[in-house]
Amino acid sequence: MTPEEAQAGLDALRGEIDSLDRQLLKLLNERAAAAGQIGDIKKQMTMAIYEPKREEQVFRNVLDHNQGPLSENAVRRLFERIIDEMRLLQKERNSKEDRR
Repeated sequence: MTPEEAQAGLDALRGEIDSLDRQLLKLLNERAAAAGQIGDIKKQMTMAIYEPKREEQVFRNVLDHNQGPLSENAVRRLFERIIDEMRLLQKERNSKEDRR
């Protein structure tokens, strides 16, 4: 493989990653919108935002469907972070509504 061919391959793969990142961002924002709605319902019903049993269900769901190459630990860490951000979003929405 020539340096030019290698660079062309890298450029193509990086373009693919850029496209995948935009798709991931779109999906994460859709997930955040749903999580926000869940937070609204929880607030109306005076339910806690943190639900450890539900989080375990989320982990089980994604781990059961993981076909790699990400390890189980990597998937769990990624979804722990996603869940943390969704929980923070719910808290922020609730505190904004409380100030109204």
